[in-house]
Amino acid sequence: MTRRPAKWNFPPPLPESLSRVSLAERVLYARGCREAADVHRFLNPRVEHMLDPMGLRDMDRAVERLVRAIRDKEPILLYGDYDVDGTVSVVVLKTTLTLAGACVDFHIPHRLVEGYGMRPEVIDAAAERGVKLVVSVDTGIRARAVVEHAREAGIDVIVTDHHLPEAELPPAAAVVNPNRPDCTYPEKNLCGAGVTLKLVQATMRALGWPEERVAKLLDSFLKLVAIATVADVVPLTGENRVIVRRGLDGLTDVRNPGLRALLKVAGFAPGERPAAGQVAFRIAPRINAAGRMDDARNVIELFLTTDPQRAADIAGKLQDLNQDRRDTESEILRSIDEECERTPVTDFDCALVFSNPDWHKGVVGIVASRVVERYHRPVFVLCEDAATGLAVGSGRSVRSFHLLEALESMHELFVKFGGHRQAAGLTIRNEAIPEFRRRLSEYASRILRPEDFCATCEIDAVMTLAELNESAVRDVERLAPFGFGNPAPLFALMDVEVQAANLRGEKMVNIAIRQNGGRTLILTGWDWRERLDELRPGTRVNATVALEDRGRNGEWRAVLKDAQPVAAAAGLQSP
Repeated sequence: MTRRPAKWNFPPPLPESLSRVSLAERVLYARGCREAADVHRFLNPRVEHMLDPMGLRDMDRAVERLVRAIRDKEPILLYGDYDVDGTVSVVVLKTTLTLAGACVDFHIPHRLVEGYGMRPEVIDAAAERGVKLVVSVDTGIRARAVVEHAREAGIDVIVTDHHLPEAELPPAAAVVNPNRPDCTYPEKNLCGAGVTLKLVQATMRALGWPEERVAKLLDSFLKLVAIATVADVVPLTGENRVIVRRGLDGLTDVRNPGLRALLKVAGFAPGERPAAGQVAFRIAPRINAAGRMDDARNVIELFLTTDPQRAADIAGKLQDLNQDRRDTESEILRSIDEECERTPVTDFDCALVFSNPDWHKGVVGIVASRVVERYHRPVFVLCEDAATGLAVGSGRSVRSFHLLEALESMHELFVKFGGHRQAAGLTIRNEAIPEFRRRLSEYASRILRPEDFCATCEIDAVMTLAELNESAVRDVERLAPFGFGNPAPLFALMDVEVQAANLRGEKMVNIAIRQNGGRTLILTGWDWRERLDELRPGTRVNATVALEDRGRNGEWRAVLKDAQPVAAAAGLQSP
């Protein structure tokens, strides 16, 4: 498939009245944040800005039932998911309930054995142990049949989740989900651990704990919830921005033996504050590796143990599992690349579905994300099982395509499915895969256009090379943490001259640029090996550049995101 030039979208012109505002304010203006109060709150997020948990629909019912179970010593089962979001939710809620004196246990599904979601046999086993209350975390919103089964077994269920619900909610004692249609809670983008944090906050207050103790525990939990929020790729704006900023700041002083051990194997020195991007690429994958390649209960034990040696052993195991995950992922990607070489992807392939019986179903979601990055269209990657006749897999999408709505339009094809706009999972009969492939591409063809199949550069400001200095970096840092919904600002440098471009290792390229005979700036380029001929010395290009988080040495670097020849990109003129 021929690479299309990325589409550059420039920001609206800055009004003359704002010509002297800071670079951070220029970026916020370009992103639509223009009211003075909103700008101040964005640049100065505080814990006090977090919303009242009682604003969530059914929170009062959930807290009342949970407090009654604590008081009456009823056995409680926490039912979580096997990813970062689900395991952190279990750790946070179990820690709180244990401190409150509750009788509490947990269940995390084994991805390779049980698959995603709540299962009736787990409820039956809980009933035999005398469990009277099940609290789901980061799961359960589409488990109507299982919740009904629990009610018939004499078990109440509190559903806490953030995934999109079906038309009819589960018949639970309480359903706490900001995305249920009748919930007026302003922050709809909480991850599962964020919803759990709100339940914990409300429960601690209902138990009458002193506010000082509540605040101390919330600060402790925010470290893990921040990791889950970044890992679950929810927008880092609003309440999530407060959670992640405060939580990442707290990672400079970690007391939990498991979290300390995890940070160490991820390459962080004691007291070093990870950036959100480092959480996404170095911390979260090691946590997720447990559920993808082995058993996610390892993560629960990691964060609950008080034994530093045991924590170190588990962290080392996660490190090994993560390497296995990377190797497995690379092998599947290589297989998909070979398939795309045999049958090239064209504009008629508006959505892609890949399947194979030999693929590891624990990594198909990550692989789907990688394929979306390459082809800029919705992608599903499935693992077929000949013994059961079923395939399970995950999908990822582009911004302009709602994945869950697409699946709902052909729901009769699936044994089960769920998710949200950008990510979804499904189980389907092996023989139905060709029909799914056809219908998904057909559905996507009605929504997507060829211009959607190329990368997009959302430029926040046009700058000169002289403006890209230490002062600009300090101002940009006020906008962190960066991630989904709040990406690192992207700046356009118009008409710069390439002086040199040198390959460093397999993927990294150093590019020296100069503008109008002024100073030279060295840019870092990742995955530019195949585009080196576009960066020959003397070439004049328009470049998009992001400022990367500082490393341990405190130095910043500019990262080249895209470059287009000035002559070939004459239409790329800023407003």
